[in-house]
Amino acid sequence: MATYEVESIATVVGGHTRVRDDYQGGVESVIRLNEAYPLETLQGIEAFSHLTVTWRFHLARPEDIQLHARSPRGNPTWPATGTFVHRNHRRPNQLATSYPRLLKAEGRDLLVTDLDAVDGTPIIDLAPYFEEMGPRNDIHQPAWPGEMLATYWLDASERP
Repeated sequence: MATYEVESIATVVGGHTRVRDDYQGGVESVIRLNEAYPLETLQGIEAFSHLTVTWRFHLARPEDIQLHARSPRGNPTWPATGTFVHRNHRRPNQLATSYPRLLKAEGRDLLVTDLDAVDGTPIIDLAPYFEEMGPRNDIHQPAWPGEMLATYWLDASERP
């Protein structure tokens, strides 16, 4: 297997303070660009409503990786599915992609909402979200992701 070394380009500041499965919505955080990158690398980003952010589950441990089929969130009513069918920290590279809304760009700081990463998370890459690069044609999926994620984007202030 090929291996790649990557360095973070930014860090999440503020927002969620602990890992949760649900109630990710309505929380503002900052994506702070590392000092190594000139400010002009963000020039023009404020014209976009959303970002594509690739980040690392930095609180996960290598022993969290599970290379087998299992029921999502341990719920036996949902079918056992393979590692690459889940979108969590149990994946081999422990990476995630999110699409937060960009509220404002101020210097090295990108103020966003609906980023499901916690304070201190290293950002591996970011780009504006281009609608033309999103999924083409009709999207289909089984019922269980909708059931599992029914409260995922509810406002964090609504959490019980």
